[in-house]
Amino acid sequence: MTENIKILMIDDHPMIIEGYQNTLLFTKKEHQNLKIDIANNCDQAVELINKSVNETPYDVLFVDISLPPSTDGVMSSGEDIAEYAKKVLPNAKIVVLTMFNESFRIHNIIKTIDPEGFLIKSDLTSSELASAFQAVLNNPPFYSGTVNQHIRKSLTTDIVIDEKNRKILYLLSQGIKTKNLAQHLDISLSAIEKRKKQLREIFEVEDGQDETLINEARSKGFI
Repeated sequence: MTENIKILMIDDHPMIIEGYQNTLLFTKKEHQNLKIDIANNCDQAVELINKSVNETPYDVLFVDISLPPSTDGVMSSGEDIAEYAKKVLPNAKIVVLTMFNESFRIHNIIKTIDPEGFLIKSDLTSSELASAFQAVLNNPPFYSGTVNQHIRKSLTTDIVIDEKNRKILYLLSQGIKTKNLAQHLDISLSAIEKRKKQLREIFEVEDGQDETLINEARSKGFI
């Protein structure tokens, strides 16, 4: 019996999409019939998602995290698109593709989107994409090697760090000064200082240097 699978691929690089498309069409099972739509930005993606809600909903969405924002500014990345798709297409399988491979980003994406597939572009081969596609359809989730490594690393460490502290570490690693952290987080500067003190204790950093803290956090897989 033929299985019709409706797919939306969202990426702002046409050649990358062409590669994904060719791989899936070439490796699909005989009984699978693929209908693939393409969006190159947030606006096109939202339009196609909304259209599919009223017609035939998508079965699988491949979402690149780095996308140009929507013209109304509501959607700022593929992360927003994936969250939106989860709401309006609850039965669709989401496969996230990204160049980001920092621990914080990986954890954040798993926490906010909980995708059925999660692939790091630098790990990606045609055979991995083909395996991911079949696994996502039949036995999700499918995470690529780098994602699994980060998850394992954070599970084997007994340090527990909440979302705010992770974000502080991530922002510091991006070169943001402590005095400017408050505008990126919904907490006061004194609360940030308190949290940084706590982080220095957790990571046993005695010299008070942000750089030492970042290096320690990175070595334990938190950044």
